Amino acid sequence: MKYYIISGEASGDLHGSNLIHALKKKDPKAEIRGWGGDLMQAQGMTLVAHYKDLAFMGFVEVLFNLKTILGNIKRCKNDIEFFQPDVLILIDYPGFNMRIAKWARQKNIPVHYYIAPQAWAWKENRVKAIRRDVTALYAILPFEEEFFGQRGCPVHFVGHPLRDALANKPDVDQGQFRAKYDLDQRPIIALLPGSRRQEISAMLPLMAQMADKFNDYQFVLAGAPSMDISYYQQLIDESQIKIITQDTYSILSIAHAAMVTSGTATLETALLKVPQVVCYKGHWLSYQIAKRIIKLSYISLVNLILDAPAVPELIQSEFNSSTLSEHLANILSEQGRNQQQKAYQQLLERLGPLGASDRVAALIYDHHNS
Repeated sequence: MKYYIISGEASGDLHGSNLIHALKKKDPKAEIRGWGGDLMQAQGMTLVAHYKDLAFMGFVEVLFNLKTILGNIKRCKNDIEFFQPDVLILIDYPGFNMRIAKWARQKNIPVHYYIAPQAWAWKENRVKAIRRDVTALYAILPFEEEFFGQRGCPVHFVGHPLRDALANKPDVDQGQFRAKYDLDQRPIIALLPGSRRQEISAMLPLMAQMADKFNDYQFVLAGAPSMDISYYQQLIDESQIKIITQDTYSILSIAHAAMVTSGTATLETALLKVPQVVCYKGHWLSYQIAKRIIKLSYISLVNLILDAPAVPELIQSEFNSSTLSEHLANILSEQGRNQQQKAYQQLLERLGPLGASDRVAALIYDHHNS
C-alpha cells in the first residue's frame, strides 16, 4: 500500500517515525511519503517538507504567516495528488491537517487521523468535520474515546505512544553522559523551553535566571533538533548553562528536576519521573483570545489527564522570577518531589498499555485489507 503521512511538529515526527516502523512490519511493501522530520525520514519515508518550516503557534502568529501557511496547504494537496496514496495519515497538527482532511474526502482518499485534535479543549465544531471527513480517529488520551464516541466519531483509544518511545529508549550511564558533555557532579536541572523560536525566546531567558539562584545544581538546556545552537547561545549565559541538542531523553533520564514549556514535553518529563514546573508565556493578544475560548482548567497534559493540579503551572504573568524560584525550590524539596512522584504513578496507570504504534498500524492496514 501507499501511505502519505503529515506531521507538523517535533512530537509528531517522533510518533510518526514509530508508526512508520510499525507499518513496515505489518506491510513490508509499504511506500511512504509525507511531511515530517528527520526521524520519519530515517524510518524510510520520502520527506517532502520539514516541520521546522511549518510550525506557527498562536492566533497572532498564524495571522502574520497566513500567506506561507496557505501556500503550504496548496503545495501539500498537489503533492498528495502526485503520489496518489491508498491512505492519508494525519498526525496531530489540526489547523493544517483538518483542511487537508476536508479536501481528501472530496477526492475519495481515506483519512486516518492519529492523535486526535483537541476538540475537547476548544473548537468543538471540529467534531462535525471529523465525523464528516475522517475515516478513523485514533485517540491517545483516555478521556478522548468517550468524548468523540458520544459525538458519533469513529474513534479508537490506542494508548499513548510516548509510553513506547520511553520504554524503548536505551539506558543512560550517568558517568559516561557527564563525561561526554563535560558536566560536573552537581544534580542536574533540565531546561526544556519548547521547540519553536517564539516559545524559546519567551521562556528561556527567565528559566536561565534560575542558575544564579540555585548554585548547588547544574543547569542543562535540552535543545530542540530543529533549532540552531547559535539561537540558544544569544539568549543565555553559557558559563552557567550547558547546551545539549538532540538528547532530551538522556538529559531527563539523569535530571533531578526540570522547567518545561507546556506541551508534549510535560508528559515526557512525567513519564521519566522527573519533578517539574510547567511554564507558558505567549503573545499577549494570543493569550487573551485563548483564555476566552479554551475550556480547560489546566494547560499541561499531566494535570489534564489526572484532572488535578499535580504539577505547578505558571502562565503569563505568573511566569516570573519570584514564582518560578518558589516552585522550583518546592520540587527540589523531599516533600515536593514525593508528591509529584505519587501523581506520576497514577498518570502511568491511566495512559493505557504499551503498543500504541502497533495498534494504529494494524487498525489502518486491516481496515483496507480485510
